[in-house]
Amino acid sequence: MAEEELNANDNNLPTIESDSSTEGEDNDASSTATTSSTENKYFLKTDPDQDDKASEIKLWSFARPHMRAFHCAWWGYFIAFNLWFAAAPLLSEIRDSLKLTDEQIWTSSIAGVGGTVIMRFLLGPCCDKYGARILYLVILCSASIPTACLGLVHTATGLTVTRLCIGFAGGTFVMCQYWCTKMFTPNVVGTANATAAGWGNLGAGVAQLIMGSALFPLFKWFYSFNTEDPASIAEKAWRTVSVVPATIAFASGIVMYFISEDAPRGNFKQLKQQGEMQDVKLASSFIGGLLDVNTWLLFVQYACCFGVEMTMNNAAALYFKDQFGQSTESAAAIASIFGFLNLFARGLGGYCSDKANARAGMRGRLWVHTIVLLLEGSLILVFSQTTSLASAIVTMASFSLFVQMAEGSSYGIVPYVNPPITGSISGIVGAGGNAGAVLFSLGFRQLPYEDAFRLMGSCIIGSAFLSLFIFIRHHPGLIFDGRSPPPSSQEDDEDGLGKPSSDLALTDGSDEEDSRTSYDVEAVAVVQDASSSTHAKPHSTTSMGDFCVELSSESQMHDNHNHKTMQRQEEDQQ
Repeated sequence: MAEEELNANDNNLPTIESDSSTEGEDNDASSTATTSSTENKYFLKTDPDQDDKASEIKLWSFARPHMRAFHCAWWGYFIAFNLWFAAAPLLSEIRDSLKLTDEQIWTSSIAGVGGTVIMRFLLGPCCDKYGARILYLVILCSASIPTACLGLVHTATGLTVTRLCIGFAGGTFVMCQYWCTKMFTPNVVGTANATAAGWGNLGAGVAQLIMGSALFPLFKWFYSFNTEDPASIAEKAWRTVSVVPATIAFASGIVMYFISEDAPRGNFKQLKQQGEMQDVKLASSFIGGLLDVNTWLLFVQYACCFGVEMTMNNAAALYFKDQFGQSTESAAAIASIFGFLNLFARGLGGYCSDKANARAGMRGRLWVHTIVLLLEGSLILVFSQTTSLASAIVTMASFSLFVQMAEGSSYGIVPYVNPPITGSISGIVGAGGNAGAVLFSLGFRQLPYEDAFRLMGSCIIGSAFLSLFIFIRHHPGLIFDGRSPPPSSQEDDEDGLGKPSSDLALTDGSDEEDSRTSYDVEAVAVVQDASSSTHAKPHSTTSMGDFCVELSSESQMHDNHNHKTMQRQEEDQQ
C-alpha cells in the first residue's frame, strides 16, 4: 500500500526522456494494446520490444523496478567508494604513526586500486550470468570486513594487504553500470549510467570530507578526555573511525538485496526458470569482450579519466598538505572538492553524449568524448604549473569537471559495443580505470609532483586521438564511415539497440549525390525488411538508441525522401 501511494505521488516528478517523435498512426491495434498494458504495469514509460526497459528517468521516484534499481545501483557504488577511500584522508596520520615513507604509502595506494582491476575483469561476466543484485550483496559485505580491521595494521605490509582487500569494493562499478543498462533503453542509458556512476563516485569526496574533516576530529575530541598526548589521540582516532563506513556498507548490501530486482521483468533466476532468459556462459561472455578491439580502445581512454580520478583521490590531500602546508582537516576538505563535482559532472557527460547521439548518432558521442578528454589533459598540464593555493584549487576543480564528464561519455558508448555481453565489456573497460590509476600512481611514487602531473596530462591528450580508431558495428566512426551493412530486423531484436536509423536520417548536412545514393540504398533495405515477414516487429523511434530526437527541417526532408522511396518500391513490386 505504501509503495502504491509513493508511485501515485510521483506523477509530477522531473523526467528525463527521449524527444523522439512516435509514429502512432502506423501501429496496429495489437501493438496499442501491448503499450497500454505495459503502461499499466510500470510507473515509467517502457519499451516492450526491449524487455520492458524504461525510456525515461524520473530521478526522485523510487518506484519498482526501474527507479528502485537505479537508486540501489548508485547507492551501492557510493557506499563502496566510502569503503574504498576511507583511508585516503588519513594517510598522513597513518604515515606518521607507523613511521612509513611516502613510497610505502603510495605502494599501499597502488594495491588499493590494483585489487579492483582483477575484480572488474571477473565481475563483468558474473553480471551477465547472475545479475547485479546478488553481487552487490557479496562485495559490500565482504569489503566491509577489512575496512573495519584497518585499525589493526602495524606495518607497511599490513597496510598494503588491507587496502588491497578493501579495494575489491571498487568492483561494484561494474554492477552499477550493468544494472542501469538492464533497466533503461539506449536513448537514455547514457544519462542513466553517467548519473548513477557520478553519484556513486561522489562517495570519494564524501569520504574525504566526512572521514578527514568530520569523523576524525570528532573521534580525536572523544579520545582527548582520556589522554593529553596529541600523537596518541590521533592514532586512536584513525584506528577506530573506519568502523563507521564498514557498518553502513554491510547493512546496505543486505537491504538492497531484498528491495530490488535484477531486471524489469524480474530476477534472473525467475526469468531463467520461466524460459524468458537464456543462461550465459561465463567463458564465452568474457572472451567475446576480450576479442573486441573497441573494448581495448575504451579501456585505454577510461584509464585516462577514471584512472586520473582514482589517483587524485589518493594524492590530493597529500599534495595540498605537502605543497601548501595545509593541516590534515583542511587538506581533506580541499581534496573533497574533486570528488563532489561527481554530483553533476559525470551525469553532464552522459547527458551531452545522449544529446549528441540524438543529433549525429554515434559520431556525436565520439566527438563529445574526444573533446572532453582533450580539455581534461590540457587543464592538468596547467595545474602542474600552479604555484598559489587559490589557483591550484580553481584549476583542480576545472579539470575535475572534464575528468568526470569523460567518464560519463565513455559509458554512453559502452552499451553499443556488443549488447549481449555488455557486462563483460563494462567490466573490462572499467578495469582500465584502475589500471590507469596503478600506472599514474607509480609515476607519483617515483617522480616529483610537477613531473607526475605533466606526464599524466600528456597521456590523456594522446588517448583522445584513439577515438579515430573506434568503429562500432552499424555506426559511423569519428571522421570516417566504418559501418557494416545494415543489420536484419532479427539482429536488431537480439541487440536491443535497434537499427542505426539516426545514421539513415542524418547525412552530416551534406547534399552530395553520394549521401543521397547511400540513403536510397539503405531506405530500400529497410522497406524490404519490413515487408519480408508479417511477423516482423514494427520499428519504433523510441526503441532505437541513436534516433534523432529533435526533428528539424532537414529531418523532415529525409522523411519525405523516404516516403518517395517507399512509393517507388511499391510501384516496382506491382
